[in-house]
Amino acid sequence: MPTPHRSHILLCNVKKTSPESSAAPANTAATPLPLFNWLQQRGAGVLLHPTALPGDQGCGVFDAHALRFLDYLQAAGVKYWQICPLGPTGCGDSPYQCFSAFAGNPYLIDLRALVSAGLLADDDLAPLAALDRHRVDYESLYRVKLPLLQRAFAAYQKHPVALPYGDFAAFKREQSSWLDAYAYFRALKDHFAGKAWTEWPLRERNYATALLSPLRQQLAAQIDEHAFAQYLFFGQWSLLRTAASERGVEIIGDLPIFVALDSSDAWAEPAFFELDTKTLQPLAVAGVPPDYFSADGQLWGNPLYHWDTHRADNYRWWIARLRASFALYDLVRIDHFRGFDSYWRIPVPAKNARVGEWRNGPGLDLFRAFCQALPDARIIAEDLGELTDSVHALRNQTGLPGMLVLHFAWGDTSANGYLPHHAIPNSVIYTGTHDNDTTRGWYGTASEQERDFARRYLRVSGGEIAWDFIRAAYGCASRLAVIPLQDIFSLGTAARFNTPGKPDGNWQWRFADALLEKHFHDTAPYLRELAQLYAR
Repeated sequence: MPTPHRSHILLCNVKKTSPESSAAPANTAATPLPLFNWLQQRGAGVLLHPTALPGDQGCGVFDAHALRFLDYLQAAGVKYWQICPLGPTGCGDSPYQCFSAFAGNPYLIDLRALVSAGLLADDDLAPLAALDRHRVDYESLYRVKLPLLQRAFAAYQKHPVALPYGDFAAFKREQSSWLDAYAYFRALKDHFAGKAWTEWPLRERNYATALLSPLRQQLAAQIDEHAFAQYLFFGQWSLLRTAASERGVEIIGDLPIFVALDSSDAWAEPAFFELDTKTLQPLAVAGVPPDYFSADGQLWGNPLYHWDTHRADNYRWWIARLRASFALYDLVRIDHFRGFDSYWRIPVPAKNARVGEWRNGPGLDLFRAFCQALPDARIIAEDLGELTDSVHALRNQTGLPGMLVLHFAWGDTSANGYLPHHAIPNSVIYTGTHDNDTTRGWYGTASEQERDFARRYLRVSGGEIAWDFIRAAYGCASRLAVIPLQDIFSLGTAARFNTPGKPDGNWQWRFADALLEKHFHDTAPYLRELAQLYAR
């Protein structure tokens, strides 16, 4: 997952191709610039991934606790709930490395709803209730929850019951463009003991020949199990999104620029990625070069796109992906926006990201295709880091609002572009992101120079630094301000959600139900007052 404070400028003896030399878009006269101009109203949002919600099912799910969180947002006058990607997580448990760019995470399914439907018994959920309620234990969740979903499907097959999610067969037909490949992929992955598809036998490694494999028939029941889990996920999420809308809350989703190598996307559509045509192994992978944050750069390992192939196909796959995102969310943040201008290509094999070269991305051509297919799309560009002039130009041409993060504002002088006085209306300001420490945690480890700058700039003592940052975000010119829930709760580093570059222990934080109830009285009225004061 890209860090929010990466640099794309400082290189170590590498070849660079100029982003400014990108080929002209194929349809330059199609739409006047800027392409999008949607952010016209001020508002505020809260950043919280659903896995962090409280409850007794191993992680947060789409249940009454999620509804109660929406009640809190409504009470606080908050218009937006921002989340991380909702896809099925794999190795490392990162929502930015998923088995599919289209599927949903089965961990988020509320199993109590299946008890109410008669597909599970109360006692079935006892192993889930025994899991840690303060942290997400993904290994135990995998071991306990997925067999319960299989049990529920077996019960559904024997006695199909009416569920409030529509018709299962109709769901499979409507979502077949991605669901068929995904469900088969997951069934094969189970069959091959969880191995990545690049390690499967060559017949199953090649999607075209895998469709003719005898395993497809042998695994028919398992394929349907995975399809049923997706039916439950999408049905429950749809009900939760309706509940959000009823409370005046819109959902900001997150779309990673890259997909995981071990994904049904790379397996089913290999021509769209830089994979060897015979072995289907990656020829190069994604990352960022060395900078002052990392001497070795960051080796993400995601497969890179064959952009010429996407362009020749009129960006069919990308448009389908964006449509699928807007079927789930009201707004979409696209991660690593600078990669659409130019991206760091790391040849395989590689131990780190030191050796590589800049390659040109699709640039404005892709966003013209987006605009033609979805002219009313509300997209946020994650444009953090040290960016080239061409990246700034691309963002301005698209008209997409970029991001400011207050944690990055205090390192040097008043010229720092993340400071609130540099904010423009067409932007989104955050106190921190899912990749940052909490604001209290940041303040505790920042240099005294940074702390002093922040105190003098904000005219505060620093005794309530999280709320100092929240007030600064609410008051600045950015039309959208988004606050991580950890900052509203004034929590320290123990509540950090993700530490980029740390191989384990991420994505595990959860909050207690009692803490949210306390904040209905402590912070919701004040946030509503701030929203009124600053027209949010």
